[in-house]
Amino acid sequence: MSSASERRSHIDAAVLIVDDEADIRELLELTLLRMGLGADAAGTLAEARALLAEHRYKLCLTDMRLPDGDGLTLVREIAQHHPELPVAVITAYGSMENAVTALKEGAFDYLSKPVSLEQLRALVKSVFDLPKRASESRPVGASSLTGESPTMLQVRSMIERLARSQAPVYISGESGSGKERAARLIHEYGPRAAKPFVAVNCGAIPENLMESEFFGYRKGAFTGADADRDGFFQAANGGTLFLDEVGDLPLPMQVKLLRAIQEKRVRRVGDTAEQPVDLRIISATHRNLKELVDQGRFRQDLFYRLNVIELRMPALRERREDIPALVEALLGRLAQEAGLPVPRVDAAANAALLAYAFPGNVRELENILERALALHGGQCITVEDLHLEPREEEAGPHDIPGGGVALERESLQDYLDRVERQAINEAIAKTDGNRTAAARLLGVTFRSLRYRMERLGMKE
Repeated sequence: MSSASERRSHIDAAVLIVDDEADIRELLELTLLRMGLGADAAGTLAEARALLAEHRYKLCLTDMRLPDGDGLTLVREIAQHHPELPVAVITAYGSMENAVTALKEGAFDYLSKPVSLEQLRALVKSVFDLPKRASESRPVGASSLTGESPTMLQVRSMIERLARSQAPVYISGESGSGKERAARLIHEYGPRAAKPFVAVNCGAIPENLMESEFFGYRKGAFTGADADRDGFFQAANGGTLFLDEVGDLPLPMQVKLLRAIQEKRVRRVGDTAEQPVDLRIISATHRNLKELVDQGRFRQDLFYRLNVIELRMPALRERREDIPALVEALLGRLAQEAGLPVPRVDAAANAALLAYAFPGNVRELENILERALALHGGQCITVEDLHLEPREEEAGPHDIPGGGVALERESLQDYLDRVERQAINEAIAKTDGNRTAAARLLGVTFRSLRYRMERLGMKE
């Protein structure tokens, strides 16, 4: 092979290869050259540092074991000094913990030895799609995930960072908190956006059909298999596979899933040959996977393979300041879908929504508003249209949604007044006593807020 300086004279070196084995360096260089890409090669960590100081690259491929250090050190240094440079690590078979560690430290992706040239080409193509996607995409805004609370701003920022990586993501959070929406945004803002996003509810598949559903089957593999069929992995090839409620997978399927993720290959039921797959895995569940691991109901190795980076979706009660914006956005969409004018939500109804616990999170809010839209009798949705009575499964006999304490024989008006008073106090506290900001948070005018405080006997 010609030297790096000779190659640069006729083609720019876009990739830095770091490996102490000459034959692997040569194989990688030749493959990249056939893709129209030049490459510089380094056999040590010191040589890699020198090249990085002198030149700019679009991708770094590094082995994990080097004579004067390790690839993980290089991953950390590049993340610190060249954060725009994607790094893919090459790890020996059986050393997946090294790859997972590298992904946590900021690596873009990994390749297992012996290196599959097909997987290498797919990885390189994915990396070189990144600048194009970055120029096309916009920051994840409120139109994608409604809310301007500090919690949601942090979630959107995290999604933007995750979209630039290929690391597996585990999304935790309660039911209805928006886990699938977050997974779709990670896909849509990443380099795989033009490829399929396949969402799978792991808890909805019968155990005896799981293998064929995930990996496909060949014609004649079993009774009823009258034609070849792809599974979820093949359907998501090139894109993203979202495993929702992954905690519901039975242990035998967890073993097969782990192998497919690690080796990036699947075998159809009834087939003898394996098929390479190139996809990103995003998983989610409302259950505590760590507790399932401790109970022996979820494999620890699969847990660490899926939980490379965790994104936690907050419960709606943890971001109550987003409720008015969510109500406005959801009502607008629901009214448009139903062909109805968008109704106004009165102050008491807004106050009740702000005080409600929302055990079902955003999904429950949407259901409440959809029912209210269908049943309200005029141009305004009132608290009676919301039907927010305490329910046995979410509150005790003396509890009200939002944490207050109800009297056993409390009248409806007393209940509404107390809910409204609590919502006003919370809004004033959250805005550090700024009545104008509190009124805006409650979705009412300043004059209306003053009137309601006077009626409720609250001090200015």
